[in-house]
Amino acid sequence: MNMPFQTFDEQSDASQCAARLAALRTELAARGLDGFLVPRADEHQGEYVPKRAERLAWLTGFTGSAGLAAVLLEKAAIFVDGRYTLQVRNQTDTSLFETLDSVNDGPANWIEANLPQGAKLGYDPWLHTQGAVERLRISVERAGGQLVATASNPLDAVWTDQPDPPRARAVPHPIELAGETSAAKRARLAEDLKKRNADAAILTMPDSVCWLLNIRGADVPHTPFVLAFAILNADASVELFMDAKKSSPELLAHLGNDVHVRAPTDFEPALDALKGKTAVADPVWAAAAIFQRLEQAGAKVLRAADPCQLPKACKNEAELAGTRRAHIRDGQALTRFLAWFAREAPKGTLTEIDTVEKLESFRAATGVLKDVSFDSISGAGPHGAVVHYRVTRKTNRRIEPGQLFLIDSGAQFQDGTTDVTRTVAVGEPTAEMRDRFTRVLKGHIQLALARFPEGTTGAQLDAFARRPLWDAGLDYGHGTGHGVGSYLSVHEGPQSISSRGVGQALKPGMICSNEPGYYKTGEYGIRIENLVVVRAPAEIAGGEKGMLGFETITMAPIDLDLVESSMLTREERDWLNAYHAQVRAAVAPAMADDIDRAWLTQATRAI
Repeated sequence: MNMPFQTFDEQSDASQCAARLAALRTELAARGLDGFLVPRADEHQGEYVPKRAERLAWLTGFTGSAGLAAVLLEKAAIFVDGRYTLQVRNQTDTSLFETLDSVNDGPANWIEANLPQGAKLGYDPWLHTQGAVERLRISVERAGGQLVATASNPLDAVWTDQPDPPRARAVPHPIELAGETSAAKRARLAEDLKKRNADAAILTMPDSVCWLLNIRGADVPHTPFVLAFAILNADASVELFMDAKKSSPELLAHLGNDVHVRAPTDFEPALDALKGKTAVADPVWAAAAIFQRLEQAGAKVLRAADPCQLPKACKNEAELAGTRRAHIRDGQALTRFLAWFAREAPKGTLTEIDTVEKLESFRAATGVLKDVSFDSISGAGPHGAVVHYRVTRKTNRRIEPGQLFLIDSGAQFQDGTTDVTRTVAVGEPTAEMRDRFTRVLKGHIQLALARFPEGTTGAQLDAFARRPLWDAGLDYGHGTGHGVGSYLSVHEGPQSISSRGVGQALKPGMICSNEPGYYKTGEYGIRIENLVVVRAPAEIAGGEKGMLGFETITMAPIDLDLVESSMLTREERDWLNAYHAQVRAAVAPAMADDIDRAWLTQATRAI
């Protein structure tokens, strides 16, 4: 079967690391630099980047979605978070790059310990945020060095076959799905700019530009982004800096007269034109180059959050209606897959790639699949313990009886973005597997049932999902939940449910994941993930404050063969039974096969 969306070949080759690292060091020496920083980033600072921006993968072999390499003339290191600890060691030549944890052994500490006195450490100001540069400068100066912004990227100079920038067509996003016109959004945000006495806001994040203008594109894998910069003016007009090849008469008609499409080369002169004016720019997400240009031009920079991010995260009723439809459709495809898997997996002939291809075929059979929302995580046995494992033809593993199988996947439909994880037993699970799975399930249910006052952050709720694991001296090393977009990014801010302490309060209309897990290195992994919407629940009898809660919108069975029902409270059992009744009602219409219908009835039975 030819896969239309996901491929399984290795995207990098560690055997090339030595030659590429040597070429970069030669270029640095020619420029009078003693080192250079290579982040996994593009000019928009997003998680999703085009092939042209995969500089970290080209240099180091590491293909994860977050990381940074620090290259000095005599030594080098690569920093990744806990999701990628195993992956980076498998993909990178560790004789060339020291592999370190970005949280506990961050770049700042390494730079202070290893940068020679008087050394010049270069960085591309388009690939680092203003906030990141300010933190790096402190570390470099403590080491007695100098942080130097380069006029051009020295790695690009030695990457001889670097891909061209993407130029996919931008298309209008229908108003019946967006729920609000671009003009209305622009007017609303422009009023806020006026209240701040600001003349303009610099928009650098692709999801902000796409949301504000009700457009979508295909410039990065699996995410319908248009890579573009924009300036929102206080009169509600917008200057959109985008390659002309991405435009069309249809798009221009959609954008209207108050949105002016300009060439990307006009962006920096447009920043210069803000001389004497006040411009909002987000130091957390905007490139340092933008702040440098505005300051050099004589503009007043108001450091504040991207004004699109919070209103974008709070979905309107049209967006929520669309995402519910998308999740029912996706749940039907996933349930058909789970029924197929239950029949085929015990034979011991399936591989991880087989499952990815089959699940995508069920999603494609809906007739409206635009793309998968990320490369599926299909992990059998020990691969399930690698949190962000990505199967390749080299790592492809056979799924065998006695194992747990974890499948984390999602879809991009025009009316909604999905992300769901299910863990299923192949054959008879061990008592330990059932215990661990049930603890993960208990945490999942406790978060789903949570009631909380307005102003509560996800950090305050994170422990709800961890408590059943903590009770047994267990935990997991990733966040419990991330935001999700409306036919945009499967990972969306500013909200999250995590112990990291994100300060954004959860608000009605936000979509989050609920995905506690447990991972036993070398043996198995467990994760149960549903998407939930923050809603105002029914009044609590005797309550004195209005409360918020979660509406679960993912519709797919949870493996009851892994549930130790004696460990569930009555409330937890009632939730699971009610959820499965809801799933059965939602997905049954797609179960045309008698065998699938019988499987669904058994899989969603009351316990």
